[in-house]
Amino acid sequence: QVQLVESGGGLVPAGGSLRLSCAASGRTFSGYAMGWFRQAPGKERELVAAINWSGSRTYYGDSVKGRCTISRDNAKNTVHLQMNSLKPEDTAVYYCAADESYSSVVAGTSLDYWGQGTQVTVSS
Repeated sequence: QVQLVESGGGLVPAGGSLRLSCAASGRTFSGYAMGWFRQAPGKERELVAAINWSGSRTYYGDSVKGRCTISRDNAKNTVHLQMNSLKPEDTAVYYCAADESYSSVVAGTSLDYWGQGTQVTVSS
């Protein structure tokens, strides 16, 4: 079992920045690819960013490309999402997820573990 706890969400004005963190506990964190997903009211969940177990591969959703950076620290069992130039349409609940398969994280399907989510609200 892997437990994931997100933090760092909040209210930020348009153009601002936030850094989300996901702390993992349980099984060996470095064995998992990680991803950040988001879901806004009335919309489907979408992938924001993914990172493989070593951090050597990353993937970004089109809507955040160039504005977000995903990173991980396997020594501290954490993964971060730095979000810059935030827009009102970035408002959503952001979820951290883990899976042994990087391709599964990128696809966003049947992932092993999910966090409870953290709310990000961007005011216009």
